[in-house]
Amino acid sequence: MEFELRAVPKPKHKRFKPTAKQRGQISTEVYEAAVERSGGRCERCGEKRYLQCAHLIRRWKVEIETTVNDVAMLCGPSVNTGTCHNIIDFTRGGKEWAEEYRQKLYKRH
Repeated sequence: MEFELRAVPKPKHKRFKPTAKQRGQISTEVYEAAVERSGGRCERCGEKRYLQCAHLIRRWKVEIETTVNDVAMLCGPSVNTGTCHNIIDFTRGGKEWAEEYRQKLYKRH
């Protein structure tokens, strides 16, 4: 059995749909609106700590681009156990809270 190499030229067009990473980027406007909405406090526990802008849904689920209703200002960092950012990223209860909070934000607007 002989094998024949049939090289296909690389496509000349650009990607039509943005990648998940591009759709999940948090713009300056979205970040500033989230900070203003939170009032400098964690949106989950209400504490005044080190805050991070956290996605309420996974980046690959964002359809067009990240909006202010897709993020929340949470105490972090996400790698520290017990912080709100860690809880919504790694626990079932936290993920449920994030989904409910996101739905609440979308109902406001």
